[in-house]
Amino acid sequence: MSTDAVLRALAEPQRRRILALVRDGELPAGEIAEHFDITHQAVSQHLRVLKDAGVLRERRAGTRRLYAIRPEAIESVRSFLEDLWPSSLADLKDAVERDHGGERRGA
Repeated sequence: MSTDAVLRALAEPQRRRILALVRDGELPAGEIAEHFDITHQAVSQHLRVLKDAGVLRERRAGTRRLYAIRPEAIESVRSFLEDLWPSSLADLKDAVERDHGGERRGA
């Protein structure tokens, strides 16, 4: 499971909605599909992409397929974003201080 594969899987809004649905526990594919205005086949394809990227785990219970999020897959993306965040915050702080300082001089 690579960060790039996870990011590619998460790039599609429908897939992010699927993750929001299963974040608190397992759901069967049919119940997931009920939340979308697309075909069951399209939902199945999204589930497959998420599973192949390592973001979802699939468990069979009889004839049903249950899906749940794999938090460890999301952790790689979280770490990547956290590495970017401190410099972004520093840039934002500098910009605000520049803007705020300009208002004081102009007042």
